[in-house]
Amino acid sequence: QVQLVESGGGLVQPGGSLRLSCEVSGFSSSFYTIGWFRQAPGKEREGVSSISNGRGNTVYQDSVMGRFIISRDDAVDTVYLQMNDLKPEDTAVYYCAAGVTVATLRDDRYDFWGQGTQVTVSS
Repeated sequence: QVQLVESGGGLVQPGGSLRLSCEVSGFSSSFYTIGWFRQAPGKEREGVSSISNGRGNTVYQDSVMGRFIISRDDAVDTVYLQMNDLKPEDTAVYYCAAGVTVATLRDDRYDFWGQGTQVTVSS
């Protein structure tokens, strides 16, 4: 059973930074593409970024391009999302997910999901 656990969320002021971690267990993360998604109150879940296994191809949502960086360290079965220049509209619960797919922001391509970590951007 593949399990994913997110960490690193919290409260940050606009313009600040956070680094989220997604730790994979039960199976090597190197077998999976890992995606980050978020869901704000009253809104649908949306894809933020994704990184494939193998070549590590990446995809970003337009609104986070240039501010967020996704990376992976399969030696420790962890994928990271470095979030810089955070804005109030980035406030959401952030989820990571694993799937056997190319890097994609389509949530139906992912089979395993974490429980989420809250990110709040506010002054």
